[in-house]
Amino acid sequence: MSEVYGWEMADGPGLHFAHTADQLFAEVWGREGLTNRDRRLLLLGLLAGNGHTDVAEIQSAAALGNGELTPEQLEEIALFLCYYAGWPVGTKMNTVFGTAIKNWRKSAKQG
Repeated sequence: MSEVYGWEMADGPGLHFAHTADQLFAEVWGREGLTNRDRRLLLLGLLAGNGHTDVAEIQSAAALGNGELTPEQLEEIALFLCYYAGWPVGTKMNTVFGTAIKNWRKSAKQG
């Protein structure tokens, strides 16, 4: 989990969280064939298409923090999504990405 998100993740409560985290991060994100960047791009598109902007903010912040995507690439993704997922969705993602970019830049200045 820490490798995927780029920050230290603690176990959540209960067996459900532990099982899910073990499967998802050890088995799915850890598979060969796709890079974490590839998976992140696919996930961002899926999240946009399903309207899960709350998770998209977490994923875009992780992509920036891990150096998988640049601010300019995230902005390009939002524009691309406008045409394939619909203008309202792409615009919402642009706002979500903008928040992640702002926080990332603020953190970079402080760190």
